[in-house]
Amino acid sequence: MKSWKLGLFGLLSAAAPGDALAQERDTTRTDSTVFRVPAIQVVATRPVTTVGGSSAIEVRVDSLSLPAAPMLEQVLREIPTLHVRTNSRGEAELSVRGSESRQVAVLVDGVPLTLAWDARTDVSVIPAASVQQIGVVRGLSSMLYGPNVLGGIVEIGVGRSFLQPTARSLEVTTGVDHVGGYGGSATIGLPGTTGGGEWLLRAGAAYRDSPGQPLADGVVEPVPTDDGLRLNTDTRSANGFLSFRYHGDGGAWFTFSGSTFRAERGIAAELGVDDARFWRYPRIARTIAVASAGTGDRESPLGGRGDVELSLGLDAGRTDIDAYTSREYRETDGFEDGRDRTLTLRLLADQSVGARGELRGAFTLAEVRHDESVPDGEARYRQRLLSIGAENNWRLVEAGAGLNALRLSLGGALDVAETPESGGREPRQGRLDEWGARIGLSAAINGGNTLLHAGASRRGRFPSLRELYSGALNRFQPNPNLRPENLVAVETGVTTRIGSGELQAVAFRHRLNDAVVRITLPDRKFLRVNRNRLDSRGVELLATQAVGPVQLAGDLTVQSVDLTDTDAEETHRPENLPEVFGRVEARFPLPAGLRGRADADYVGEQFCIDPGTGADARLAAGTRVDLELSRTWALRSRPTSGFGRLEGRISVDNVGDVARYDQCGLPQPGRLLRFQLRLF
Repeated sequence: MKSWKLGLFGLLSAAAPGDALAQERDTTRTDSTVFRVPAIQVVATRPVTTVGGSSAIEVRVDSLSLPAAPMLEQVLREIPTLHVRTNSRGEAELSVRGSESRQVAVLVDGVPLTLAWDARTDVSVIPAASVQQIGVVRGLSSMLYGPNVLGGIVEIGVGRSFLQPTARSLEVTTGVDHVGGYGGSATIGLPGTTGGGEWLLRAGAAYRDSPGQPLADGVVEPVPTDDGLRLNTDTRSANGFLSFRYHGDGGAWFTFSGSTFRAERGIAAELGVDDARFWRYPRIARTIAVASAGTGDRESPLGGRGDVELSLGLDAGRTDIDAYTSREYRETDGFEDGRDRTLTLRLLADQSVGARGELRGAFTLAEVRHDESVPDGEARYRQRLLSIGAENNWRLVEAGAGLNALRLSLGGALDVAETPESGGREPRQGRLDEWGARIGLSAAINGGNTLLHAGASRRGRFPSLRELYSGALNRFQPNPNLRPENLVAVETGVTTRIGSGELQAVAFRHRLNDAVVRITLPDRKFLRVNRNRLDSRGVELLATQAVGPVQLAGDLTVQSVDLTDTDAEETHRPENLPEVFGRVEARFPLPAGLRGRADADYVGEQFCIDPGTGADARLAAGTRVDLELSRTWALRSRPTSGFGRLEGRISVDNVGDVARYDQCGLPQPGRLLRFQLRLF
């Protein structure tokens, strides 16, 4: 496990006082209102941060305990305050503060993946081998991220990190589990310098194969299996990536990251439901490429200083679905093959205004295409999204006595959407417009060791092509007249250093209006309508602490979420959203050079809608405990490149074999024993 710095951030500029300036070299300035208090040298998995007046978390992926060839879902399940669950399509959905997955934006090197056919990213199939770091903003820290960014942001860093290693690196990981699954990955990093700058080339590949997920205690398959696995949960995937970054001595930079994968997988059918989805994905493929360039911070022709940044992104994929008549998965009765392509252009610019201000602007243009092939024929869909955003940041107080620093940010955005191709169905008439605005305020006190922050925002989300027009193998009635959702969010919090640890406490209040929900028609088909209002309020606590050689980390989210049917004026709890969830983790040394990890993850009681009866059902609370034992051996005393160390790791996931459900009829996997070796 690498030792690295755990920092605190806030809506304060990089020109913060004193030693609060300890930060990596990064002239991309994707959010220049970032502030770090003095860091603590720890071994930890989840740094606590605040950015732009909104609370956030920053995680180095190499600090997490992950299986060989992990998927992004496994990474995000390790991140506090994020609620991750699997739906009936086998997709991993993200929720932040009571939101649903289409309201959480996922970006790779600054380019959004959620501007797509379904307006959400299935992180269960996206490989994580290329990922260096992940930032999760629970609120809305900026108006510059583009359209359809409401209240949650997951930023995945592949090529944009400006950390420069001093030597070549090579890492090979392989692992097996007790049900017969195996996987492996290899990555290489080649740093270098030229007469005018420095560069870094990274590449890697991974393969993963699993016969399925183990059944938890008390979970019984309707179709008996003799291997103790959930039926139709096998998966195979292969992926590779390449990234390149050049940073000139004058500040100009260029990055490229590209990754591709192909997978085949089964989808666990809901238990206790006669007409559940009996699906398999015979083919899932996706290629993601992002190229970015920037001038770096320099003298501006308008006076003062500024920079300009341009990013181009391609997100192309294919998903084939086979539907079967029963749980035996022998006879098909339908298929849905889809091809997707999303092109995104983002232009950002900064300009200093006077001695203490900065004006920032962004332009985002995206075109989403989806070609669908179903038994009834073929269809083509297209959506165009545009966003213009601007914000001004002021350093109101610098190097003050009691109040060390004070920063204020104001921003606004205009978003536009239209659907020129609607698969032969009646298209929506005209274009949709939405506006957004936010204000953020942060202050540093106690010598920069404590940050206070508050923020308020309003933003909208346009319905996706799938929500508007998809029939989902004749299960849905399309509704092209859906209106945009809009979210009003407020939060306030404190982030502070306490002894050898850090603590963040945040209170939030969200109201989502015109929420898109699913209703059941008399013919048993589903229809999406704007009918609900969702109100969520709560408190988030995150902490890290060193007690001698033991490293502790924990988080707790307590929230109250109410869903109001505005037609009937009825209020009830929404499905699949626990009101309490959290995690406690401990890492500690053991004799003979061993290291241990114990992790307890708790999800409180929640409700779901029984797909068979339509009635509310209660899902019991549950605690999952994971244990791990590892040891590292030095292969060479002073390695400069190549293999220098060997790590062995034994892990037990879900030690208690607890049957915890993501939603009605969909239990999480049972106990799994893993063994892993890593050369690095």
